[in-house]
Formats: sequence, structure tokens, C-alpha cells
Amino acid sequence: MAIFPSQSNANARKDTPSFAPDAPPATPPREAAGIADFSPTQVGPPRAAAPAPATEPVAKESLIAADLTIEGKIEGTGHVRIAGRFKGDVNVQGNLRIENGAKLNGAVKAKQVVVAGELDGNIDSASKVELLDSAVLTGDIKAGSLTVAAGSRIRGHVECGWDATESASAQRKDKAKGENAETRELAS
Repeated sequence: MAIFPSQSNANARKDTPSFAPDAPPATPPREAAGIADFSPTQVGPPRAAAPAPATEPVAKESLIAADLTIEGKIEGTGHVRIAGRFKGDVNVQGNLRIENGAKLNGAVKAKQVVVAGELDGNIDSASKVELLDSAVLTGDIKAGSLTVAAGSRIRGHVECGWDATESASAQRKDKAKGENAETRELAS
């Protein structure tokens, strides 16, 4: 048993050490010198947006543009954004947004209401109402929650924090109190 390879074997492999592999590893070809490209590359297929739940249809938004003035009534299931002027009631199951510079004259029923412009009318049974700093509201508000930014203006009666069942029972109690007071006045 020899530690060093024999002469015949050593002549065949003079340029490679005895512990090196038989075939040299392949080296990747060098690129020509230049400017490196650091732009992002897409590795996999593009991600698709998460699908909407099958139980809720996708609500679309209708827009009344800034240069329009419309009179009528809006009813539907989608969202409405008013950037112009609208005279009439708005009753939607979606959200309503009144943009800065816009004006709405009429009653509002919507899921959420955001006012940045002017609203001359009542907001009824909204789950959330937000008055931005440029908002001007003349009318009553009945909502689950109300957010009022500094600088906004309100003239009217506000009821918030009550859900629909509590509000209805409170109205029945108020009505009953009124009837009791009338009965006492008639009896005396």
C-alpha cells in the first residue's frame, strides 16, 4: 500500500491533484462587462385578486360628475359618488359619498355616508356617517356611528349609537309618552 501514486499513474495526472474529481466542474460563462439590470422580473404567474364572496354581488359605483346638475331620485344596490349637484332623494344599499364642492338637496338612506361637500337633507338609518373637514350638513342624522372632523358644520338633530331595533323601540316609547301626556291633559 503506497501513499503516493505510482510513477505511471502520476505522469498521466500531473496537472491535477490526487484528491480532485476526475472532471473539472463546469463554470458558468462570464457576461460581458456592462451595466447591470436591476429591474424586477416576474418569477411566477401574476397574482389574481381575491375573488369576492359568492354570497355578495360586487357593488358598482355610479358617479355624478362635477359638471352635472341632476334632479330626480336615486335608488339601487350599488355605491353612489356625487361630485356635481343633485336634487332629490338617495336610497341605496351601498355607500354614498358627496365630494368636496358637490351639493345634494334631499333625504339620504345608505349603508355608509361620507360628506365632504354640502348636504341639505336628513340622513336616516346609516350604519356609519363621516363628515370631513369641508362638510356642511343641514338636516338630521340617525346613524350607528358618527365621525366629525374639525372644521365641518352641522345644523340639525343627531341620533347615533343606536341600532335599528333600539331606535324603533325608543320611538315607540317617545310616542307612548306623548300619548300619555295628551290623555292627562284631556282628563284634567
